[in-house]
Amino acid sequence: MPTEGGAGFQELFSALILPLAFVLIMYLMIILPQKKRDKKHAEMLQALKTGDNIITTGGIIGKVINIKDDEITIETSVEKTQIKLVRSAISRVVESNEE
Repeated sequence: MPTEGGAGFQELFSALILPLAFVLIMYLMIILPQKKRDKKHAEMLQALKTGDNIITTGGIIGKVINIKDDEITIETSVEKTQIKLVRSAISRVVESNEE
């Protein structure tokens, strides 16, 4: 029986379409939004300034009192406790009415 050259290509294409579609959907639903969140977080960390109220990844709430390279000093509580953190430990900047 003679086989057509195009039939093999169609079978290969059919076998690859589902995995490729799955990879594309995963990229669009998971990887792309995560890249956007990472970029937004990096911009927030670069825009950090003295006097900002922040929340750390560990849940500590404080006010930035000093920024030196990658090290940030925050002040917490009424007792004015000072804690040194690395910049990446900051989860978000909060507005004063959010606390």
